[in-house]
Amino acid sequence: MAHIVIVGAGTGGMPAAYELRAALGRAHRITVVNATDYFQFVPSNPWVGVGWRTRADISFPIRPYLERKDIAFIAQPVTRIAADQNRLTLADGQTLDYDYLVLTTGPKLAFDEVPGAGPHGGYTQSVCTVEHAEAAYAAYQDFLNAPGPAIIGAFQGASCFGPAYEYAFILEADLRKRRLRDRVPMTYVTSEPYIGHLGLGGVGDSKGLLEHELRNRHIQWITNAKVTRVEAGTMHVAEHNAQGEVIQEHALPFAFSMMLPAFKGVDAVAAVAGLCNPRGFVLVDAHQRSPRYPNIFAAGVGIAIPPVEATPVPTGAPKTGYMIESMVTAIVHNLRDELAGRPVQAQGTWNAICLADMGDTGAAFVALPQIPPRNVNWFKQGKWVHLAKIAFEKYFIRKMKAGTSEPVYEKYMLKALGIERLKEHA
Repeated sequence: MAHIVIVGAGTGGMPAAYELRAALGRAHRITVVNATDYFQFVPSNPWVGVGWRTRADISFPIRPYLERKDIAFIAQPVTRIAADQNRLTLADGQTLDYDYLVLTTGPKLAFDEVPGAGPHGGYTQSVCTVEHAEAAYAAYQDFLNAPGPAIIGAFQGASCFGPAYEYAFILEADLRKRRLRDRVPMTYVTSEPYIGHLGLGGVGDSKGLLEHELRNRHIQWITNAKVTRVEAGTMHVAEHNAQGEVIQEHALPFAFSMMLPAFKGVDAVAAVAGLCNPRGFVLVDAHQRSPRYPNIFAAGVGIAIPPVEATPVPTGAPKTGYMIESMVTAIVHNLRDELAGRPVQAQGTWNAICLADMGDTGAAFVALPQIPPRNVNWFKQGKWVHLAKIAFEKYFIRKMKAGTSEPVYEKYMLKALGIERLKEHA
């Protein structure tokens, strides 16, 4: 009997546990280790940040749902991975031995790379976690009592731009509902070389459509932006040209700001010799396996993927839900084959499918594959996307509670978009 340990119980780790149990039956042990005792549906955090959702709406305790499937659960941060000994050390001092390790940790949030950034001792808010989103909502409530300029966007090195656009549009829509929009000048600040780049080199007419939405909502923008520091009420931004030269320095006043950070690998993973790149992201082969440690697999935001293209200000490539699901399924198939004595063959597909809410409308894009040139390059918008994202949120959370192992994106997202046949082009 092999012991498979999964580190991380987010949108990659929970499905990995359920899929492994379905694929392996009861012949092998599965343990999930997570820093917190609850699951949170991260894509809904922008809604939490304006009070359209609460923690109770998008999170639930992990243990009872995993144990129902005979999956052990430990709510402790991992402080050390002794990869040569197949052993984890947890924050409470206990150790855990494994035969196979699956890393779905998510990222470390690198607010420290910009002085004055972040909700912990800094001056900007975040929606990267439900705790951050709750803090953003608390700050937003104070802001509503004394409205002023708002800055939304993403710092240099960021790779997940969708939630920044979402929060900008959701905030704008909420301010309109409150009849306060006329008192809040808004600026979107991003390291992207142009609006709609998304870390993907653009998808379809994402540039034109998103620029139109920003103009229509009277949101100014600065691209190729490097934030040099944030002070109380002022964000210092260096704007660059296509050659990477600074063309203008901005000192932007703000009364409220939400800025997404760059990501790094989590400390315990980044510290393992030969496992990661210099940013702490896990190096994997085509089968989601570490070349250095063949019994370690990894999926999700914590793996190393090169940027789609060089940009004047650093940007990273996003790892979207469909891509993460595909990585997880490949790991499950490969572990099943490995345990059966067969060579591993399954590979994840680097495809991007996303529903982005815009408050009272939305945008959907499909990039197959994620890195150009593509077989499918599709971007559309409309109120149906806003409604589809609400439905998807409810579907995904229900699936995580039910413990079903069916692929979410293939079953729901592609059908909802009316383009299921696009899988043939992956």
